[in-house]
Amino acid sequence: MARKNRDEMVSWNSEPEPTFCPLCERVIPEDQKEDHHLVPKSKGGKATVCLHHVCHRQIHAIFTDGQLAKTFFTIEALLEDQAVQKFVTWIKSKPVGFSDGAKDSKQGSHSNRGRK
Repeated sequence: MARKNRDEMVSWNSEPEPTFCPLCERVIPEDQKEDHHLVPKSKGGKATVCLHHVCHRQIHAIFTDGQLAKTFFTIEALLEDQAVQKFVTWIKSKPVGFSDGAKDSKQGSHSNRGRK
């Protein structure tokens, strides 16, 4: 039986690379990782990015699926929005494990649909 290369053993036992949230640029703990469809699945989207749970919830609290599909289908577009900028500034001051503070989704509120 062949012996394993010592270099292979080191990489096998090493910690995985941390995942950074493209929205807030903080490390995402394993239990807070969520895939965000850049274009919502309901609008035919397939591509996803990994975000903090709280960042993902906030995006859906700010925008409707229609807004996300038409205008905010990239991280760059999301970061240009004033409400997202305000949230990102606020969340960056929180510890990595922080997961509270997102508002309720606009999807359930018909009175605010279509507003930013």
